[in-house]
Amino acid sequence: MTSRTYSCAIVGTGAIAGAHAEAITDQAGRSRLVGAVDLDPGRAAAFAAKWDVPTYPGLADLLDAQRPDVVHLCTPPGTHLALALECLAAGAVPVVEKPPVLSLADLDRLRAAEAEAGVPVATVFQHRFGSGAVRLRRLVAEGAFGRPLLASANTLWFRDDEYFAVPWRGRWDTEGGGPTMGHGIHQFDLLLSILGPWTEVTAIAARQARPTDTEDVSAALVRFACGAVATVVNSLVSPRQTSRLRFDFERVTVDLEHLYGYTDAHWRVTEAPTAPGAAAAWETGPRDTPSGHTAQFAAVLDALDTGATPPVSTADTRMTVEFVAALYASAFTRRTVAQGEIGEGDPFYTGMAGTGAPWSA
Repeated sequence: MTSRTYSCAIVGTGAIAGAHAEAITDQAGRSRLVGAVDLDPGRAAAFAAKWDVPTYPGLADLLDAQRPDVVHLCTPPGTHLALALECLAAGAVPVVEKPPVLSLADLDRLRAAEAEAGVPVATVFQHRFGSGAVRLRRLVAEGAFGRPLLASANTLWFRDDEYFAVPWRGRWDTEGGGPTMGHGIHQFDLLLSILGPWTEVTAIAARQARPTDTEDVSAALVRFACGAVATVVNSLVSPRQTSRLRFDFERVTVDLEHLYGYTDAHWRVTEAPTAPGAAAAWETGPRDTPSGHTAQFAAVLDALDTGATPPVSTADTRMTVEFVAALYASAFTRRTVAQGEIGEGDPFYTGMAGTGAPWSA
């Protein structure tokens, strides 16, 4: 393994940028923060003072001045594609916050640019990297708990009307969707990383209470290539907030309940009455790594050290973004949508609103 110190920059210094700055500075000398960009001078100045880094008026200025190895994109979703393309052209690895782009077409454009530049792109899906998720993926691959039969991923959050006063929120053209695209995506991305490829989706979406163009609630029934079936529910109207995943295998049930991040303490394993001792496998493997940006960025640096593709790759990301597109397509056309069905020429390929949300009429 070749180890080096990577120079890193952050574009967009809003709330999530702090998690990225901590992830960069927590890597024991493997990475250093060299600059930041924000269109708001006051916010940029506050970030610069806290993290002791220079700020720049635009990404081009930062790329020219610092030549960073890695650029963390923490801006609103509608800006991600153009900024990531600019990073790739400069030879910098983009680490892109979720959702990485607004459509499948945008993701395919990003993947083509990635291949042409020979520079990898990583999407931030930090819930994949807590030790509980790492352990569960290994145990599923080993067959320790038997076949996966049933699962659920519920993201039940609450955002009031004031939350959507920020101009880019709640709009198809700038956020790409509602809780399906920007909130529940963490939970069901973790679900997909555990169960593998999905095969079909049947869904509904609704605007129940919030002053948005997008949905504020969605629910889906999902089939997986492994044979499992699952439910996925995403909400921004739920006063008792929770993020919960449940996996029912032949031999055990594995539960995870948290809110915005988990530790090993948030997981629970329950044996089937017919499989005494099956839960013992849970006690093996890595422990005590919480989910979060620090865990994922450490994995990104490990990959860069060895020349491997950093997680989460654009190939992995495509499965998740395609799931989002299929959920909206199913909800708005009232039909089951199969994996691989949405391609060029389909309205849901170029935008998550597709043929238009029913309530927009």
